[in-house]
Amino acid sequence: MNSVGEGCTDMKREYDQCFNRWFAEKFLKGDTSGDPCTELFKRYQQCVQKAIKEKEIPIEGLEFMGHGREKPESSS
Repeated sequence: MNSVGEGCTDMKREYDQCFNRWFAEKFLKGDTSGDPCTELFKRYQQCVQKAIKEKEIPIEGLEFMGHGREKPESSS
């Protein structure tokens, strides 16, 4: 799947590959000692945020997940 910003697609693929490799080779085997893909994620996230602003995509009221953010508690 491509990214919202054409210039971000390669970064997305690089991050996805890094994350999938870490998840399969480390996390699922019990090694939870960190995510080596954090910097890739941050660069990709910045690219996406820039693309959203450039395309004037409204994002008010949306909650985002990401590194360092906890999942919001459900109100149900």
